Order: sequence, then C-alpha cells, then structure tokens
Amino acid sequence: MKLVVLGSGSGTNALSILQEFQKDKLGKVTEISLFSDVKDSGFLKHGTAFGCKTSYLKTCPNRAKIIGKYEANWINEIDSHKPGLIVLAGFMKILSKNFIHFFDGRIINLHPSLLPSFKGLDAIKRAFTHGVKITGCTVHWVNDSIDCGKIIDQSPVRIFDDDDLDNVTSRIHAAEHYLLPKVIRELSENIG
Repeated sequence: MKLVVLGSGSGTNALSILQEFQKDKLGKVTEISLFSDVKDSGFLKHGTAFGCKTSYLKTCPNRAKIIGKYEANWINEIDSHKPGLIVLAGFMKILSKNFIHFFDGRIINLHPSLLPSFKGLDAIKRAFTHGVKITGCTVHWVNDSIDCGKIIDQSPVRIFDDDDLDNVTSRIHAAEHYLLPKVIRELSENIG
C-alpha cells in the first residue's frame, strides 16, 4: 500500500512514521510520499533524509482552506501517487468537501485530544486549562466536519496535579508517536 502523509510543521509525527517504515514495521506500506504547504518545513526535511518523495504544494495565501486551482493541484499531485491511505499528521489546513470526497474513505487525521472533546486548534492547551485529568490523542477518519469522523483508535494521557503544559504536551506527543504508526500498520493490513 502506498502512503501519503500531509504535514505543515516540524514533522515529529512524520518522523515516527518514517522510523517505523525503515524498521519494516508499517505492515503492508510499500512507499511513503510527503506533501507540505510549508516550503521549508521540518516535515519535508525528514522525508528527504529518509529518501522519500517529498513535495511542497502552494496553497491560498492567508487562508485556512485549500481551494480553487490550489486544491485541483493538490488533488492531481496526490492522486498521481495512487495512495491507499492519506495521513494528516500536523497538517494545519482544512480540506474542502471536494478533496475529502475525491479521496473518500482514504483519509485519516491525528488529533491531540480524546475526541469528541477539544476539537479544533489548541486542543492540548484547552484540555489542560479546562482541568481535565485524562486527555490524549485520537486517530479518526476524515469527513466533512472538523474532527468529527469515526474514531479509529485513541491513546489516553493522564494529567497529574504537578504537571505543567509542557509536560502534558510532551506526553501527548509521545503517545501520538506510538499511536499513529500503530493505526497505519493495522489499516495497511486491511487495505493493502
């Protein structure tokens, strides 16, 4: 199965995927391609370091969504890789309904909370500020609504009384680095 990963930032989740792939621990994944909306992202640098196909694709300036000619270019470029699964790993743009429907049933997202709680941006900080005792991360199927797709798997993270936001963030990231490759491996066995 060919895997496409979309990301915007430092790429720590992409790195965990690439490391597992290098160890031959991603099930039936045979190839990984990385796409980013940020030209000099750590995300793309990780892909290059692991010898993967990487692409920077432009998006609408100052927009949260990928629309119009930009969207058509994203769809064409990603589709040319024939992905069995598309993974959103720190991808900070909202995909349009057209994009989601084109790749229907093949897009998953990693979110840093136990959905359905704390959907959207700043989930870790909002959970911490709210005072929850257990938070975590979720991998879910992507649908037309933000962070509302069917949950595939979750990993809980305990918040202790003496924790600060940095401690909680570090533990959630560690949980993400375990959960996302695990889900990809399991899905590849069923899709690939």
